[in-house]
Amino acid sequence: MNYLETVNWLFNQLPMYQSQGQSAYKKDLSNTILLANYLKNPEEKFKSIHIGGTNGKGSCSHMLASVLQEAGYKVGLYTSPHLKDYRERIKINGKEISKQFVMGFVKKHKSFFETNSLSFFEMTVGLAFDYFAKEKVDIAVIEVGLGGRLDSTNIITPELSVITNIGLDHVQFLGNTLPKIASEKAGIIKSNIPLVVGETHPETETVFLEKADEMNSLIYFADQTIPEVIESDLKGTYQNHNIKTVMQSIEILKNQGFKISRNQLQFGLLNVVQNTGLLGRWQVLSNNPKVICDTAHNKEGLSHTMSQLKKECTGQLHIVFGVVNDKDLEVIISLLPKHAKYYLCKPNVPRGMDADELHTVFNKKGFLSEAYNSVNEAFSKAKLSANQEDCIYVGGSTFVVAEIL
Repeated sequence: MNYLETVNWLFNQLPMYQSQGQSAYKKDLSNTILLANYLKNPEEKFKSIHIGGTNGKGSCSHMLASVLQEAGYKVGLYTSPHLKDYRERIKINGKEISKQFVMGFVKKHKSFFETNSLSFFEMTVGLAFDYFAKEKVDIAVIEVGLGGRLDSTNIITPELSVITNIGLDHVQFLGNTLPKIASEKAGIIKSNIPLVVGETHPETETVFLEKADEMNSLIYFADQTIPEVIESDLKGTYQNHNIKTVMQSIEILKNQGFKISRNQLQFGLLNVVQNTGLLGRWQVLSNNPKVICDTAHNKEGLSHTMSQLKKECTGQLHIVFGVVNDKDLEVIISLLPKHAKYYLCKPNVPRGMDADELHTVFNKKGFLSEAYNSVNEAFSKAKLSANQEDCIYVGGSTFVVAEIL
């Protein structure tokens, strides 16, 4: 198989949560442990940082990787989902894993994958860990895919665990209250491994304190301990929480013997996009009209981006918007500005909500909206309709953003 055929096989052969939803979610780590043993436990051959949370996992992961790169370390970075190319998920010092490595890994182990019915996510985690071990990274920043306790990444014993924040997302898997979700996220806390929590919340603070105490892990709430915020090239206002989380994490790593200067911290935060290739976080694609895309897709994320939109956009606001079908539309729509024009679309994944269905809901709520056959058609119409002083925002789903990048 060539690269395209290999990636298509990964996507199509087996269930994948990102496109398929609940039917692809597995309830234990037995397959991941089986695969790790088969690969001779590559996750034990490099140091790591484990990052979970509802929002900000990707930004924090890329920021930490960037700072560690500036400090001279060889840094693996595992994140999900990707926006344009599967290989975005697995990088070393900002460079994507090679097509040859992906093809070789799948070809070598395909019969094992098929025999044991491994999921897309399990195979991808195995690929990442095998790659980082073979390339002898100094440290790998590993982002949790979904939840924490039962996530395939949760076979590592990291130098540091990080939980950015807790919000109501993926409730069909993780629970329908903040404490239940926090309990799932807290599953990444390991014995005697320090924990950074990015944002203190009265409903979840006790969950983390009790789990950290049980695991004899020192716990740091970054919003309580870091008074200042260093500037970053990631410009969403919500990044202030993530910057504090990263700064606290760097302090702990320094105490563990990592050599990271103040200048390296500053340069790392200022050069996240250049160092890591991060896409889709309050990304300004053009001006006149200003075009912004952002992958925020739940209550917490969208409340921040909508607040910033209202402050930054003075002309007519045009919003290209699509969602996946397991989102709580009532909550999401309540966050959206009524004065905007909406260009509704279905992201091109099986989980995508039909644009006409979305249009019906928007109309009932009194929004000015039209449904389009694709994300690109909706985006093209918004660009045709907008004047130079207007603002176009593209979002609602990671998959919508992916299609316009």
